Amino acid sequence: MTLITLVRHGQTDWNLARRIQGSTDIPLNDTGRRQAREAAADLIVTDPVLLVSSDLARAVETAQIIGAQRGWAGPQTFTALRERNYGVAEGMTDTELVTRFGSWHTAEIPDAEPREQVAERALRALAEIAAGVDDGTHVVAVSHGGVIGSLLRHLTGDPLPGLRIANGSAHTLRVENGTLLVHEPHLLPVA
Repeated sequence: MTLITLVRHGQTDWNLARRIQGSTDIPLNDTGRRQAREAAADLIVTDPVLLVSSDLARAVETAQIIGAQRGWAGPQTFTALRERNYGVAEGMTDTELVTRFGSWHTAEIPDAEPREQVAERALRALAEIAAGVDDGTHVVAVSHGGVIGSLLRHLTGDPLPGLRIANGSAHTLRVENGTLLVHEPHLLPVA
């Protein structure tokens, strides 16, 4: 069995302003760096560890901070773990998005990547990562709220309305016989 702990990157100034980042490459702020250090301290993992992340700066820096705190090499970066492309909504505040497109969870945003497509690409990446490690390796993957939420919704078959993935939060999955499953469903923070 392989465990995969997904960690959402730390806060950015756009998170603070409630702006849609998507695939726009926004760096961590000081709060985000603190959240990354706290995430490192809070992670319950067993060695050996493979540290990976999205290729966006906020995820890479979060992973670097976690790795430095825990003495882990990496991260290896994977484009498939990057945040959902929100199309024309990138840069808008959440209020502007709702005003222009309707409900956050059902909005049809021009040029945005469909949530199911986000889940499918992330699933493929995690399956590839898990297939490349020895059994018993714990993968720590730093990614994004939209990716983690899409994966959890896909894996549970539940729309999980109100699901909010907090900056620095961790969500553990397991790979058994090639199947990815939610390992600790009690970790799903529902707002």
